[in-house]
Amino acid sequence: MVSNKNGTSLIDHRCVVGVQWGDEGKGKIVDLLSADFDAVVRYQGGANAGHTVLIGEDEFVFHLVPSGILQEGKACIIGNGAVLDLASLIDEMDGLLDRGIEHEEQIYISDRAHIVMPYHKTQDRLKEAASGKGKIGTTLRGIGPCYTDKAARKGIRTADLKDWDRFTSLVEANVESINKELAQIEGETPLDAKEIIQQYKAYRDRLLPRITNIADLLWTYHGEGKRILFEGAQGALLDLDHGTYPFVTSSSTSFLGLGPGTGFSPRQVKTVLGITKAYTTRVGGGPFPTELDNPLGEELRRAGGEFGATTGRPRRCGWIDLFALRYTIRFSDIDAMVITKLDVLDEMDSLQVCVGYEGVGTIEDHGNCFPTDLEGPIQPIYRDVPGWKGQKTTEARSLEELPQQAIDYLQYIADAVQCPIAIVSVGKERTQIIDLDPWLMPRNQVEAGRG
Repeated sequence: MVSNKNGTSLIDHRCVVGVQWGDEGKGKIVDLLSADFDAVVRYQGGANAGHTVLIGEDEFVFHLVPSGILQEGKACIIGNGAVLDLASLIDEMDGLLDRGIEHEEQIYISDRAHIVMPYHKTQDRLKEAASGKGKIGTTLRGIGPCYTDKAARKGIRTADLKDWDRFTSLVEANVESINKELAQIEGETPLDAKEIIQQYKAYRDRLLPRITNIADLLWTYHGEGKRILFEGAQGALLDLDHGTYPFVTSSSTSFLGLGPGTGFSPRQVKTVLGITKAYTTRVGGGPFPTELDNPLGEELRRAGGEFGATTGRPRRCGWIDLFALRYTIRFSDIDAMVITKLDVLDEMDSLQVCVGYEGVGTIEDHGNCFPTDLEGPIQPIYRDVPGWKGQKTTEARSLEELPQQAIDYLQYIADAVQCPIAIVSVGKERTQIIDLDPWLMPRNQVEAGRG
């Protein structure tokens, strides 16, 4: 029996988070795991996220709806830490209906979640345009400005849809304020509050039955012994507090965001899985020490299909950064890793892994003071690892079926970051999974009798 710090027995609730810069393959893993859970909860982020699930020839891309929606009968919950573009959410719901997936009644929306309004997208666009070379590289979905309004206590929540007079007055006040800003910018057209209000009335009619008190719902499930799977959006290196600031998103993307994003206690979660690719990618601006801005990086992009699910932008690609990974594993409280896209490395003669940065330290000398500021030249320290060119991993369904060099690569990662590996993904399709039982443990933990 597993217990928390208070000695209370834990139900097998789990959390899945990205531990790089996002796009690690969380959608596939959540879809896979959700078959064994009663509820799936998305607890932060907005429609700037893109979770892709491939089932046979059918590809599904989710931006707001939890990935568990493809499993019939699972409650799919959007927590208060998320910000909702209502038009995007309804488009996703309609898209599922068009494909014969009639699971809309499984969706629940927190009445404390904030709404992304049209003026947030306008603010996002203007801010990025004014930033020049220092732009963050946002998806222009209005996420940052929505979180800004939330912090400034002038945001609009889904609960406000229930009180139409209140909703109307909030929209009118906010539009009046931003129109004063737009009047100072040549070529910008003022926003029409009445038009926005009319548009959102249609959204209200569709979504109102789905809006409820999520914290109460989750605690009810917990009391009934139901299993809950939590999913984060983006990745830990985009975390507002602990990521590569200012090139981050506007929410707590790690396991640390679960409590404030749901009203449920993280201490009740038994296992936290950290998702990482077998290499590294990043979308948008910001530091990327192991980036391969060369033909090899282009080969990784081609082999991995590295184009954003939300924007279609090509992802920047590079070697796996174990120094950064060890950092995110620590502050995200990761129990075990999930390694995705191992198959993308199948055509590599040799691999490199980053174990530290010049002038900062390495994992090998126990230095792990990840820099607060990555601006300026950062020189990664690499170690060479043999590849397994010519040996395919895509058909492997057990560790033993992998090429020995691929097993050695996984073991190297586990040893370096001192974290077990629970699952390995070897392809896009739902069934291309190696579920490790027992987990692949760091060797020194096995020697110490903890394997």
